[in-house]
Amino acid sequence: MAANDPGQPPLTGSDGPTASTSEYATPASALAIGAHPDDVEFGCGGVLAKWAAAGCVIHHLVCTDGSKGTWDADADTVELAARRQVEQRDAARRLAGGVEASVGEVRFLGHVDGELDSSLEVRGEVARVIRELKPAVVFGHDPWKRYRLHPDHRHAGLLACEGIVAARDPHFFRDQGLAPHRPDALMLFEADAPDHVEDVTGFVDAKLDALEAHTSQFESTMKALDEEQLGAFRERIRVRLRELGEPFDLAAAEVFKLITAL
Repeated sequence: MAANDPGQPPLTGSDGPTASTSEYATPASALAIGAHPDDVEFGCGGVLAKWAAAGCVIHHLVCTDGSKGTWDADADTVELAARRQVEQRDAARRLAGGVEASVGEVRFLGHVDGELDSSLEVRGEVARVIRELKPAVVFGHDPWKRYRLHPDHRHAGLLACEGIVAARDPHFFRDQGLAPHRPDALMLFEADAPDHVEDVTGFVDAKLDALEAHTSQFESTMKALDEEQLGAFRERIRVRLRELGEPFDLAAAEVFKLITAL
């Protein structure tokens, strides 16, 4: 089950981070690419909150409409998709912790939940966003994570990687009429072999606050139908981040596969 935990799975066996790098210098801007609303908050909410507090402009790109994110078979999926956009925008504001200058754009590609692919066409959509927003750092799902069940996470990860390649090279999607842009770094969350650690001590509450903006997910993803269960969800997140930090003498951490040769 650990392979499918959202965002920051536990470290297991020999796949723990080597901590060859830590504490990436706060960039001017970052773009976090998630398959669904809430994926970014699970995957890198702590470091985004930390960077926002230091003045980084945080952008979000959500690839799907999140319309299947409910266990209610009779749910109005059009209404759910609209609600999840509102929740995602609220989460982005909460991550910024009141630093309005750090609230960047929140964009939605709008592909149907569960039907995302990493086709050439969708790669172009992601490349366009990267070229327009010009982030210094991009975050995304690790598309090569073993035993992953959800196809949207895999495809969203590929789109982040392949979108960077397309955005950086001038002969890809020339019809866009946009200048190429090469980010400085890519950080993959949910990584099988993380090698970069970020201290998020002091920003766990901000991560939780942003996650709790996604009220439509309390039943399915968070299993938090009442205050007691919500408290248990908060504790699970706190314990996980504490466990990730322990090997590095940190009170709380998020870990990533860091790629800088872009």
